Amino acid sequence: MAVSVTGASEDPMVDPNVIPLVDVMLVLLIIMIITVPVMTQAVKIDLPKQFNEPTVTTPENINLSIDFDGSIYWNDTNIARRDLISQVLQEAVKDPQPEVHIRADVRARYEYIADTLADLQHGGMRKVGFIAEPPLGK
Repeated sequence: MAVSVTGASEDPMVDPNVIPLVDVMLVLLIIMIITVPVMTQAVKIDLPKQFNEPTVTTPENINLSIDFDGSIYWNDTNIARRDLISQVLQEAVKDPQPEVHIRADVRARYEYIADTLADLQHGGMRKVGFIAEPPLGK
């Protein structure tokens, strides 16, 4: 007499068996945990100690103002254009080099500002910026 079990299927199992993989990974992890501290303690070295802190000096910014008639003011002191070039040459060799902040009158001609920028560039100034006031009401 043949007996048949209902519900039994002949399909193969499609789920992968990851238990051996997990076992191998845990063994490798344990080996790494044990051997890494031994490897780092192998060489004893006396490292030098740092005693002094480096001093960082920041130079004073140069405020350069250009009036509506082309007058140039170096930190609120009126100077001639020929004196501007000599001042720029003196400041450009400093390390670190100071920043130049240009404040130009809204009525100043573009020619005055362009000439001043050219003098700063020829003198070797690398950090030049413009100062502007925000519009009223914003």
